[in-house]
Amino acid sequence: MRIDNTDNASAALRAVGLIPARLASVRLPNKPLARIGDWPMIRHVWEQARKCSRLDSVLITTPDAEIAEAAKSFGAGVVMTSDRHRSGTDRLAEAAAILGIAPTHIVVNIQGDEPLLDPRSIDAALDPLIKDPTLLMASLMCVCPDEDLDNPACVKVVCAPSGDALYFSRTRVPFHRSDQPVAPVMQHVGLYAYRRSFLARFATLTPTPLERTELLEQLRALENGVRIRMVQIDSAPIGVDTPEDLERVRSILDPRLFG
Repeated sequence: MRIDNTDNASAALRAVGLIPARLASVRLPNKPLARIGDWPMIRHVWEQARKCSRLDSVLITTPDAEIAEAAKSFGAGVVMTSDRHRSGTDRLAEAAAILGIAPTHIVVNIQGDEPLLDPRSIDAALDPLIKDPTLLMASLMCVCPDEDLDNPACVKVVCAPSGDALYFSRTRVPFHRSDQPVAPVMQHVGLYAYRRSFLARFATLTPTPLERTELLEQLRALENGVRIRMVQIDSAPIGVDTPEDLERVRSILDPRLFG
């Protein structure tokens, strides 16, 4: 394990953004290095994340030398991690330990396949943890588009009046029994902010029954009694999971940045 080119990596960090990335992908091999204009996708994500006003540093964490070399070529800090992790969360926990981030400071898990990420979304996820030192975890949501109401790939979330998540599901929740629903269906946006102490603990917890049923890692936190504060944003960024998604993002970014 090693840390490369980490300009601000130290225990003095108050909030650090980590972008987990790996070459292995079933539907889109070598996804982080897919070209969008003149840049690999991972650079678009990193450049957007760096615009966030509350992050002290943004680094890429990966087990793959090819991604590390690409990241260093455009000036990104890199944390090399194990290739045996089950999830990006486990990879983040290892990277946070390598960096020596203080237990009370914040780690943001930034999805490496969202090159249209709005930096204000990162600020929104950080805000609850900055204001409330008792919170351990926060994430984002938006009103679910009609076309995704019954799409199991679009995760739904229901919340208490406090804004804390009550449940996440791949099915439509809440169920509307009338034509004039009181509560809208909310889509979960998978950007997470963790208190570093909880991130380390979370990675050691055994997968829970609801997590294994829905295949949603965030349910492990709820089943262990941890509050997840949800913050509403306007819309979800476009994620790149398939070649079709990649072409859609290229059509948006190419004219804007490189046309």
